[in-house]
Amino acid sequence: MDNTTKIIDVLIIGGGPIGIACALACKKNNLDYLIIEKGALTNSIFNYPLNMNFFSTSEKLEIEDIPFISTKPKPNRDEALEYYRRVVTNNNLNIHLYETVEHVEKSENFSIKTDKNSYIATNIVVATGFYDISKNLNIPGEHLPKVSHYYKEAHPYILQNVAIVGASNSAVDATLEIWRKGGTPTMVIRGSEIGDRVKYWVRPDIINRIKEGSIKAYFNSEIIQISEHEIEIKTPEGNVTIANDFVLALTGYVPNFEFLKSMGITLSEDKLIPQYNPETMESNVEGLYLAGVVCGGTETHKWFIENSRVHAQLIIKSILKKQ
Repeated sequence: MDNTTKIIDVLIIGGGPIGIACALACKKNNLDYLIIEKGALTNSIFNYPLNMNFFSTSEKLEIEDIPFISTKPKPNRDEALEYYRRVVTNNNLNIHLYETVEHVEKSENFSIKTDKNSYIATNIVVATGFYDISKNLNIPGEHLPKVSHYYKEAHPYILQNVAIVGASNSAVDATLEIWRKGGTPTMVIRGSEIGDRVKYWVRPDIINRIKEGSIKAYFNSEIIQISEHEIEIKTPEGNVTIANDFVLALTGYVPNFEFLKSMGITLSEDKLIPQYNPETMESNVEGLYLAGVVCGGTETHKWFIENSRVHAQLIIKSILKKQ
């Protein structure tokens, strides 16, 4: 199939909450649009741990004033998946799932090639998030099957020695869940304390478990080698080797910067922040807009659903102004 004869007003890359918000804004303003998502609907949320609770309240995760009703003050993963599913299906949004954008070329319009199709669009919105590329440890043994950069649930780690690298929300949640399910987690943390952005109702829990000795944590430390049954940790007191069955390297993720550069987007040298106009969200490439966490470069904590929902309105306002 080839759609190159039809010109789409707005092609949205990414089917997460912000991409969906952009599609709703397009539909509301009678703009022809299409979302292309390489995975499942709201793929990043789908890949969250099964028992994850959001930091934000449900009201702050709403898009286009569509109510998000949660049974608790902080909604969980399943509630968010259901909310965004209902938004998409009830509004009959035009979305292609499991389709990957491979190449974008700009001439008078944008030519977009995916693994399934070709399109022409007047404008592109990049709302790809950051959950695709993990920050690697770059140490011997990282390739072993027992090493993962993603955590789903505690069950596989029952009665196992598990090293958790990092001190972010995901690392802390994984550590506590595994410990409560009967695993033996060990935290390996480069910094001197648990991250200050850890959810305020969880941070005291992990700090107290470490203080009482229930959970072992090596601060100012890093894993320097992983083997089949052990890991070697560099600590301030010297190297330590401990028994190990699994390693969860929950050190964070980054956007696909190579994809951004391939479209001509300029990135800053230090934090790889893409160049864009904060009043319109338009990048240095005319007609190419950025939305959501991708705007923050390596500072992936800067933008999230709550504070980037507004990007959709800014983008559509800019597009309509040009017509």
